[in-house]
Amino acid sequence: MCTCITYKNGDFYFGRNLDLDSSFGEKVTVTPRNFPLDFRMGGRDERHYAMIGMASADERFPLYAEAVNEKGLSMAGLNFPGYSFYQQPDGEGAEPASFEVIAWILGRYASVAEAQRCLAEMKIIDSAFSEQMPPAPLHWMLADCDRCIVLEAVRGGLKIHENPFGVLTNNPTFEYHRMNMDNYLNLTAQAPQNRFSDSLELKPYSRGMGALGLPGDASSASRFVRAAFLKWNSAAPEAEDASVSQFFHILDNVAMVRGMVMTERGTYDITTYSCCVNTRTGTYYYKTYDDSRVRSVDMYKLDLEENRLLFFDTKE
Repeated sequence: MCTCITYKNGDFYFGRNLDLDSSFGEKVTVTPRNFPLDFRMGGRDERHYAMIGMASADERFPLYAEAVNEKGLSMAGLNFPGYSFYQQPDGEGAEPASFEVIAWILGRYASVAEAQRCLAEMKIIDSAFSEQMPPAPLHWMLADCDRCIVLEAVRGGLKIHENPFGVLTNNPTFEYHRMNMDNYLNLTAQAPQNRFSDSLELKPYSRGMGALGLPGDASSASRFVRAAFLKWNSAAPEAEDASVSQFFHILDNVAMVRGMVMTERGTYDITTYSCCVNTRTGTYYYKTYDDSRVRSVDMYKLDLEENRLLFFDTKE
């Protein structure tokens, strides 16, 4: 369970809610340009674009849930169970493992257009990071200030979808979410007009009735619609504080409160953390379930020529 959005308000912002029933050892992680990226089937990138995001704290490889590189290209992986299908490697074309996809793309490409030129020949392989960390079923949103696409590795191969909404949640496929949005084309932030009948005097009795029918449950389809409606009807001053605040307000409206969603194991999904990155300044803002203060890490205040991963504990 997760929700990812883009937001353009002067600067371009990218971020997400990560919804899980437990921590995955996450830390804000900066991968400097000279940290060697060793890929299972793709060789070794000695030098690459720097990036910042939230990752599992492993010093061998940046296991990003989402990240933004120094060129402003952004990517996030979201849970996609029952639909994702990873292939076996055959030594032809680009073959990153699912846990490598974000670092592989953000380390090499400066824009969606650049990255897409490689995607037609790319396949995501079924390789685990370790015995304790099997491949997670994921799909990905890739965005810059001009375009947004969705990558879905399914049985028919890697499918690429243009994403005009700048929103992604979980399964079903993006094609379903695109079609489902048509069910809500009548929603509006304005006061509704009587189109029921010219013979009846019907009028709104409360503000906000133009959005009657906006789904409020925690399902992926409902979160997609709700996040898209809030994003595309957002109004905020074009200032950093206002933009970041607005971004988190949108994410708060699709967040998981402990107790509202029970998993098959009897545990509860919660919004473990929410994040927002200004893709121009490289500033990564975040807050956690148990600490609603918005904190930040500025990538450009760090030594991006380092050859080691830089970790920042979310509890500090």
